[in-house]
Amino acid sequence: MTQLFDLAIIGGGINGVGIARDAAGRGLSVLLLEQGDLAGATSSASTKLIHGGLRYLEYHAFRLVHEALSEREVLLCAAPHIARPMRFVLPHHPGLRPWWMIRAGLFLYDHIGGRKILPGTRTLDLRSDPAGVPLRPSLARAFEYSDCWVDDARLVVLNARDAAARGADIRTRTLCSFARAVDGRWLLTLQGGSEAQARALVNAAGPWVSQVLSGVMAEPAPPAIRLVKGSHIVVPRLFQHDRSYVFQNADGRICFAIPYEGTFTLIGTTDEDFHGDPGQVTATPDDDAYLCAAVSAYLRQPVRPAEIVWRYAGVRPLRDDGATKAQAATRDYVLELHGDPPALSVFGGKITTYRRLAEAAMAKLRPFFPAGGGAWTRTAPLPGGDFPWDEIGEVQTALQARYTFLAADTARRLVRAYGTLAAEMLGEARSTAKLGQVFGADLTEREVDWLVRTEWARTADDVLWRRSKLGLRFRMDETRALAAFLGERPKV
Repeated sequence: MTQLFDLAIIGGGINGVGIARDAAGRGLSVLLLEQGDLAGATSSASTKLIHGGLRYLEYHAFRLVHEALSEREVLLCAAPHIARPMRFVLPHHPGLRPWWMIRAGLFLYDHIGGRKILPGTRTLDLRSDPAGVPLRPSLARAFEYSDCWVDDARLVVLNARDAAARGADIRTRTLCSFARAVDGRWLLTLQGGSEAQARALVNAAGPWVSQVLSGVMAEPAPPAIRLVKGSHIVVPRLFQHDRSYVFQNADGRICFAIPYEGTFTLIGTTDEDFHGDPGQVTATPDDDAYLCAAVSAYLRQPVRPAEIVWRYAGVRPLRDDGATKAQAATRDYVLELHGDPPALSVFGGKITTYRRLAEAAMAKLRPFFPAGGGAWTRTAPLPGGDFPWDEIGEVQTALQARYTFLAADTARRLVRAYGTLAAEMLGEARSTAKLGQVFGADLTEREVDWLVRTEWARTADDVLWRRSKLGLRFRMDETRALAAFLGERPKV
């Protein structure tokens, strides 16, 4: 007999899992279908920021900025293990945006988001502040303001875990090939020929939202979508302090340089229109050159493409608002409800506003599920995040006291990934030997087994680039050994 769900969701990125979590917490039965791995596309290819989007003020996107700013501290408190406050240094370039304009924008940034935890803006003398050391001597002053950093892929996984804990059926590597309305319900044909039914359908397929509308749901004329590509590069650490930089470019874009994974710096992003298969998007040599030039214009020591240790790119699906340049296209999300039985399509959105987007999606669907509960996610921690936002040091100390064999760096990484669930992963182990094979860096058999069992990891890429970023520290032979352990077929 075909199983019937209240809600079926196509797409295992941040919007799909956010809606799944919210709906499951309201008592709805939920099925989430993801063709690949969770966060396998756009949602693991962001700049890793929880931010209001300072530059969006230039385009008068005040509602979006307000909503995003108000979410920073909500997400920080919900996931203090994978999110943390970060200070951003914005050097003043005399030939670009004037000082007064930046100051006015930062005044709004400080005051329209209900900030309580994060410190406000201040001015810096780069000739005396340590933030000026890596910069060109001609740069004399800067602003410093607050936003937050987050592990984007783990944010997706934790939302999926919480949704599953509340009863959602999360199916990765399960393609929905066809969806049609039959007798007032959605009948879904899944990979392998199995079927499922749902009273309502959510299309949260990200860059594939149009393909799902036209190909899977057979909608005749899907709305116009603008695909915008963003590329990032990772290089060895460029500066020793823990603040990030925001560099203005002559073409109107901005570029971030962010401390990353201890010994690296993350640089991004580009904003350019993309045409093609979102599954094949890559950072190109031109992207490398652009990003290196963008930061080198501000640094004493230039960054060269030969220094790049990793690169990635993602495609953001935006409603086409007719903007001339990709960086000016609206980042606001659009939710379109249509059909009978109901189908809700999600366009746009950003990591920062995923929780509010999920609430808005459920508000649109509420007439079809009047018995469902109300909004609840604002004060609910994500798995492993049940501790005060500023006490991650205490969580690490407690973990090391219980597992005295852990090196400090390993304990820090585990707490930053799993929070209070790190002890659940380690179990009753009393020595490193009890954690099984060490594949590379500090990744053990116990951790890999736990990721497979509780976080839907299936491949070496799942483990090394989405559940963690240990791929930055793995040799090729270590990666092959992990892939063999997971039963992957050798790549041709």
